[in-house]
Amino acid sequence: MAGEKNKKNHHFVLVHGGGHGAWCWYRLSTLLESLGHRVTAPDLAGCGVHPKRVDEVRSIDEYVGPLMEVLASLPGEERVILVGHSFGGIGLSLAMERFPEKVSAAVYASAIMPCLHEPMVHISLEFFKRNPFESMMDSTFTFDDGPDNPPTCMIFGPEYLAKNLYQCCSSEDLKLATTLVTPAALFPEIQLKEGLFSEEKFGSVKRVFVVCGRDYIFPEGMQRWMIQNNPPDDVVEIETADHMVMLSEPQNLCDCLLEIADKYD
Repeated sequence: MAGEKNKKNHHFVLVHGGGHGAWCWYRLSTLLESLGHRVTAPDLAGCGVHPKRVDEVRSIDEYVGPLMEVLASLPGEERVILVGHSFGGIGLSLAMERFPEKVSAAVYASAIMPCLHEPMVHISLEFFKRNPFESMMDSTFTFDDGPDNPPTCMIFGPEYLAKNLYQCCSSEDLKLATTLVTPAALFPEIQLKEGLFSEEKFGSVKRVFVVCGRDYIFPEGMQRWMIQNNPPDDVVEIETADHMVMLSEPQNLCDCLLEIADKYD
């Protein structure tokens, strides 16, 4: 197993997706820490046990502030393996642009992976082409900018969580999610911005994409579409993982991360 061969201790920084929090990493964190590695999993603003409510978070910069604080506080030349899940890919990418020297490798676990020269709206459009509003079941959306503009917030419904995010997870983890999931701010204003990422910073960080074979919210076709649009350095597959790979396949994800860390850190 990868963990048995591993000799160097690594520092993994885990970035949760929309509506979730640091809590969703508990299985993976336990595995990594049991092997002697350091794990930091911040609650982004308005998520998990962060003191602000999601409607008090006014910008993407404020939202990802806790992640930026983690990287800014790293001593000296310490570098981390940065892991982003789902909507967490946006925070992951912004952190790569701001602190490229602090990141040994960035891992997109079925996460939004932007392109260098295109605004992120093309990813949003592709997502809703594959996931029209009527397919979102009991999930609800808020349109603070008007019905003709992209949604500003969404709440995953219990049925949608069960059938599209957590369908390969344990009943206990699904219950945890229905208890702890919060509204997810979507920050549509960032989707139209150009020039967010540069070749010199974002483009200099090694990237790995983890394809989740049973992901229904970011189906494999969309994951492959993002990979084709901005090819990473490596692609790994976990065929039996649903969208919540850290809960449905924590050991497989742990092994993948250790191999990535040994290669790039």
